Amino acid sequence: MKKVANILAIALISCFSAPLHANAVSWSPLQEEREEKAAKGVMEKGAAVCLFQSGTADVRKEIRVNDILTVYRENQDHQMKEVGKIRVLSYVGEDYLKGEVVEGEVKAGDIAKKGDVASLVVSESKACK
Repeated sequence: MKKVANILAIALISCFSAPLHANAVSWSPLQEEREEKAAKGVMEKGAAVCLFQSGTADVRKEIRVNDILTVYRENQDHQMKEVGKIRVLSYVGEDYLKGEVVEGEVKAGDIAKKGDVASLVVSESKACK
């Protein structure tokens, strides 16, 4: 009986004295980078976005649900540079589109274009109700 008690005591001691870091989650630089981008208003692939558009017939004629819009941002030299792509998910009211970033990094203030029409990226889709 004493031998069994000693074995149990040794087993318990070894369980509780095992290194605590064995099951720890390691730090992820990717998660930190995502959080930093989100704080700066950068929306990446999979993010839902809201776009403002004029609500005119030419926009509704040119832009359809499931269309891919190319997104541009003006750089310091006032040149428009392609920064991403957005898939149109739906029209919201007369003046807004709801979309999803499918490529690149998009920010509020970017311009999403298809053909001769354009929309302004205004925010994440939470504002697009």
